[in-house]
Amino acid sequence: MKRSSPKIHPGWIAVAVTFVTLMATAGFRSAPTVLVVPLEDAFGWSRSDISLAIAINLILFGLVSPFAAALMEKFGIRRVVMTALTTISIGAFLTIFISAPWQLIATWGVIVGIGTGSMALVFAATIANRWFVAKRGLVTGLLTAATATGQLIFLPGLSYIATTYSWKSVSITVSSFAILVVPFIFFLLREEPAEVGLLPYGAPVGWQPPAKSELSAGALAIDTLKQSSKKKDFWYLYGSFFVCGLSTSGLMGTHLIPAAHDHGMPTTVAASMLALIGIFDVIGTLFSGWLTDRYDPRKLLFFYFGTRGLSLFLLPSILFSSIHPTTLIFVIFYGLDWVATVPPTIMLCRSILGPQRASIVYGWVFTGHQIGGAIAAFGAAVLRVRLGDYAVAFYISGAMCIVTSYFVLRIAKNVSDSQMRT
Repeated sequence: MKRSSPKIHPGWIAVAVTFVTLMATAGFRSAPTVLVVPLEDAFGWSRSDISLAIAINLILFGLVSPFAAALMEKFGIRRVVMTALTTISIGAFLTIFISAPWQLIATWGVIVGIGTGSMALVFAATIANRWFVAKRGLVTGLLTAATATGQLIFLPGLSYIATTYSWKSVSITVSSFAILVVPFIFFLLREEPAEVGLLPYGAPVGWQPPAKSELSAGALAIDTLKQSSKKKDFWYLYGSFFVCGLSTSGLMGTHLIPAAHDHGMPTTVAASMLALIGIFDVIGTLFSGWLTDRYDPRKLLFFYFGTRGLSLFLLPSILFSSIHPTTLIFVIFYGLDWVATVPPTIMLCRSILGPQRASIVYGWVFTGHQIGGAIAAFGAAVLRVRLGDYAVAFYISGAMCIVTSYFVLRIAKNVSDSQMRT
């Protein structure tokens, strides 16, 4: 394999294409967040009925991930991503015809959930692992920021569309944009460095790519789970990411807008608040990626979960009918912390079965993230219906984050730093 030094390594072009794709499509998964109140008004459905569809979306978003990672290894990134985008477009379009909660579950819950899960953060992890040896943590942080930020910064626009026109306009918008991204992927995304005769960025002379498994995509995903599940560190990572999903996309991503609305804050203002979290998420996740390249990822996770837990205990007392200074401080902090957990988690996943299966291991760990998110999405709605507000949900989530901050320090104690960064 010939090594050359172009002015801009093609790996950075792959990052740019992936960043734009993840940022655009991640907004699609979060669209139901702005539809909770409009669907309540339009159909008279309960908040728990609507949240059940979001919960199923989150579960499938996670469960599909390890199989999508295996499919990317077997059939290529572009094929999987283009198929996923087409699936999202179909599911979102079919949503305009719904008239019962089960139909919302079938369209946005199942179809869109499968489509978004086929990309998600395993897309980011696969690009980082294939194209980079040096600066892998920074790249992971950048692409993670694209995913989380895309879920949040489009919310004000989608909220405006839902309020000004109708909730169906949001579905049509998502469907149209998803299908428009397909040619973007086809023409601009390369599969791997070997395709252009180069080594990954930062790879030493003589570097060889990890050997590919002879197993089928499905068998590879299942075998990875079997092998990983024998290791205690895998379950520590799985449990920590369960709490991560519970405290971000499941609770805050789904219910912060309705919770603020309960306190008299207009939906568009609450959506702008979530968007602001997304802006600071970019800064926090990039910085986390930079830190992950330099410091013990376990200690970073300890700090992220501990401070997140403390902030959640404060949230019920700082929600008002408008954005108060204390609310703004919370938004800035939570944005910085939102998915800062991802770069160190992906780095630690490399220690479970080695770099050749790191993306698939992360795919399985990510299922924990989404199951936690699904439980929070549905459970917080049930608590709100029964108790009249979200305070208890925020307190439970905060307590779980603090407990998790202890257990993450027990991850990979017997694994050397060089093994994680190979």
